[in-house]
Amino acid sequence: MSVILHTLNASPASGAFDDCLRAITADDALLLLGDGVYAAMAHSRAWERLRACGAPLYVLRADASAAGVLPLLEEIEVVDMDGFVALTERYPRQLAWY
Repeated sequence: MSVILHTLNASPASGAFDDCLRAITADDALLLLGDGVYAAMAHSRAWERLRACGAPLYVLRADASAAGVLPLLEEIEVVDMDGFVALTERYPRQLAWY
């Protein structure tokens, strides 16, 4: 079984957010970027749904900072571009959600 790095660039209100959560498994990983960073805001419904998927969760620092949500995040690993590259090396298959 091959694990997948899911990159979610869609807001929690989008269909792509729901589709991603239906497809992801605990063996995969999820990186939030673009509008996807809003899902990582602590105590939100979207955050609770993300945590329930069981996969490791990451957020791109530059996008979270630009969206102004960086101080509102908890229990998620924040990565820079080097961390993003490391994730792509660790997870050979990727699936982008927009």
